[in-house]
Amino acid sequence: MKFFFSVILCTFTCSVLLAQNNTLDYYLQTAKVNSPLLKDLSNQVLLSKLDSLKLRAGLLPQVTGSSAGLFAPVIHGFGYSGAITNVQTLNALVTVNKQLISRPYLNSQLMAITLQRDSITNLYKISQLDLKKSIIGQYVTAFGSLAQLRFSQEVVDLLAKEDTLLKKLTRANVYKQSDYLTFLVTLKQQQVQLLQARQQYRNDFATLNYLAGVVDTTIVELNEPVLERSYTPEITNSIFYKKYQIDSLRFLNGRKLIDFSYRPKANIFADGGFNSDFSGEAYKNFGTSFGFSITVPIYDGHQRKLQYTRLSLQEETSQTYKAFFNSQYRQQIAQLNQQIRDNEDLIRQIKDQIKYTESLIKVDTQLMQTGDLKVADLILAINNYLTVKNLLNQTVVNRLQLINQLNYWNK
Repeated sequence: MKFFFSVILCTFTCSVLLAQNNTLDYYLQTAKVNSPLLKDLSNQVLLSKLDSLKLRAGLLPQVTGSSAGLFAPVIHGFGYSGAITNVQTLNALVTVNKQLISRPYLNSQLMAITLQRDSITNLYKISQLDLKKSIIGQYVTAFGSLAQLRFSQEVVDLLAKEDTLLKKLTRANVYKQSDYLTFLVTLKQQQVQLLQARQQYRNDFATLNYLAGVVDTTIVELNEPVLERSYTPEITNSIFYKKYQIDSLRFLNGRKLIDFSYRPKANIFADGGFNSDFSGEAYKNFGTSFGFSITVPIYDGHQRKLQYTRLSLQEETSQTYKAFFNSQYRQQIAQLNQQIRDNEDLIRQIKDQIKYTESLIKVDTQLMQTGDLKVADLILAINNYLTVKNLLNQTVVNRLQLINQLNYWNK
C-alpha cells in the first residue's frame, strides 16, 4: 500500500513539474534569473549607491597617520650638509584634513550620481523588456510549430483512416487501383510533412531553451500562450521616454557642476605628533600645527566655454532623438493595433471557411463508402482543408507576435 501511494505521489509531482516547465511564465522567470546582462545592470545600480556613500564619506574629516626617519652621517667632515639634512630627523604625525564644500555643490554631485543610477535602472527595465519580448516571440514561434505538428498528425490520422476504407473498396472493385495509388501518394506526402513538422518543433523548442538558459534536451509540449493587449500609456509615462527625461536633467545638472568647478576651493588641516632633529631636547618636540589652503581659478584657456558647447551639442542630439521617437512611437502603436484588428477579422473568416471544408470532408467520406465520390475530389477537399488550417495557424501566430510587440511598446 505504501508503495502504491509513493507511485501516485511521484506521478503527481512529476506532472506538476512538467506543467510548470511548459508554461510561458516559467521561461520568462528562468530567462530573467539566468540573464548575465540583467545581473550586471542590477549590480551597477548597487555600485551607484556605493558611489553616493563614498562621496559623502569623502567629505568627512580625513585622518591619516605618517612617520618618517632620516639619518645622514658626516664622517671626518664628509657627508651631506647638516644645515640641509639636520643629520638626523624623526617624525610621527596624525593629520586631519577637511575639504570645505557648499551644500548646493554637494547636492549637484549627489544629483549626478542619482541620475546615473536612474539611467541604469531605466536601462535595466528596457533590457528586461527586450528579454521578455525575445522569449515570448520564440515561445509563440515554438507553439506555432507545435500546433502545426498536431495538425499534421491529425491529417495523417484522417488519411490513414480513409486509407483503410479505400483499400477495402478498391479490393471490392468499387474504385480503380490508380485511384487508390493517387490517394496513397497524398498520404505519403503528409507523412513526410509530419516528420518535417516534428523536426521544426524540435528546433524551435531547442532555441527557446537556449534563449532562456535552460540546459535540457528533453522535448515536451508547450502550453498555449495567453497574451492580452495592454493599455497604451501616455508617451511621457513610457520607460522609453524616461531616457530623454533623465538626459534633460543630466544636462541641466552638468552645467551646474561646471559652474561650481570654477568657484574657489578651500581646505583646512591640522596635525599633531612628534617631529624632531634631535639637536636639542628631543622630548620637547611634541606639538601640533594647523592651517588652510584656498584655490582660485583664474584662467584655463576658455575650457569652461568648450564644456558648455559640448553639453549643448549632446543636448541637441538628445532632442533630435526625442522628436524622432515621439513620431515613431505613435505611428508604431497605431500600425500594430490596425494589424491586430486585421488579423482578428481574418481569423474569424478563416474559421468560417474551416467549418465548410470540414463539412465537405464528412460528406465526401460518406459518399466514398458507397463509391459515389471521385478520389480526386476527396484529395482536393483535404488539400483545401490543409491550406485553410495552415493559414489559420500562421494568422494566429502572427496575431500573438503582434500583441507581443504592442505590449513591448506599451510599457
